[in-house]
Amino acid sequence: MKSQELSLLYVFDAIMTETSISRAAERLSMTQPAVSNAVAKMRHHWNDPVFTKKGRNIEPTSFALNLWRQVQAPMFDLSNALDARNFIARESKRKFRIALTDIMLDLIWPPLAAYLAEHSPNIDVFAVPFTMESAANSLRQANVDLSVGLISDPDSSIHSTWLFDSEYVCVMSKQHPLAKTGALDMNAFVKAKHLMVSLSGDATGFTDHELSKLGLERRVAMTVNHFASIPNILSETELIAVVPRIAVGNPGYAEKLTLVEPPMNIETTSIYLAWHARHDKDPAMSWMRKLLVNIIHQAWGKCGHCTRAP
Repeated sequence: MKSQELSLLYVFDAIMTETSISRAAERLSMTQPAVSNAVAKMRHHWNDPVFTKKGRNIEPTSFALNLWRQVQAPMFDLSNALDARNFIARESKRKFRIALTDIMLDLIWPPLAAYLAEHSPNIDVFAVPFTMESAANSLRQANVDLSVGLISDPDSSIHSTWLFDSEYVCVMSKQHPLAKTGALDMNAFVKAKHLMVSLSGDATGFTDHELSKLGLERRVAMTVNHFASIPNILSETELIAVVPRIAVGNPGYAEKLTLVEPPMNIETTSIYLAWHARHDKDPAMSWMRKLLVNIIHQAWGKCGHCTRAP
C-alpha cells in the first residue's frame, strides 16, 4: 500500500468515526480545508463520491460503508499502537465529548477543570446533553466518547463501570402545605401537582412506574429538562417534585426547599460510566475513564448522598 493511500485511509477512518468533516479535522489536528482536500483525493483515487451531503451532515456511500467494514478493525489497532507509544497526558491535545446531565456536570466539571489545568492543560473536554434513551446510540455512532448516567438497552458493544446508586427524595417549597405535615401521606402525594425532570420530554418516569404497581396515578403538571431550575419553580408554586438525592447537593435545594421521604419505595438508580468497545484499548480513553471515576468517587465521598463500591 502506498503511503498516500494509508494517509487517506487514516482521514477516511476519522471521518467515518466522527460522522463529520469538522470533527474529524479536530480529531486529526488538521484544518477543515485539508480534510476536505483529502476527501477530494479519495473520490479521485477510489472513483466514488465516498460521502454525500445530507442537510448539514454527511452520509457515506455504500462503497464507503463496505470499505470501512474492512478497514475499521485494522485501522483501530494501528491507531491504538501509535497512541500507546505517543499518548502523554501532560502533552496531549486530545478532545473528549462526554454526555451527562446537569447534576453530574456540577459534580464533575469543577474538579475536572482544576485537574486538567494543572496536569493536562492542552486536553479539551466538551459536555454533551444526556438522555437515557439516546446514550447507547450516541456511543455507537461516535457522537460522544463517554456517557455518565443510566443507559437504556445497552448491547455487547457498550461497556461500562458502575459508579454509584442514588436514592430519591421528594422536594417542595418550605411554605407548601405538605411541608408542614411531617410524613408524606400517599393520598396527598398523588393529589398534588407534580413537576418532573424529563431529559427526553416523556412525562412518565420511575415514580409513575412505582405508582402504577399500586394502581395509582399522579398528575405531572409541568416538566423541565434540567435539575437546576427546580428550586426556583418550586419555591414560587405549590408543585412538588421527586428527584435523585444527588440533586439536593445544589445549594438552591437546601436554601429554598423542604426535603421529604416519598410515601412509597422507589428503587435506587444505578449510575454508570459507559463507552464503546472500540475504545477499550485506547490509552487516552482509559486515562480519562480512570480520572472520571476517581473524581466522582472523591466527590461522593464528601457529600454522602449515595452508595458506591468500596
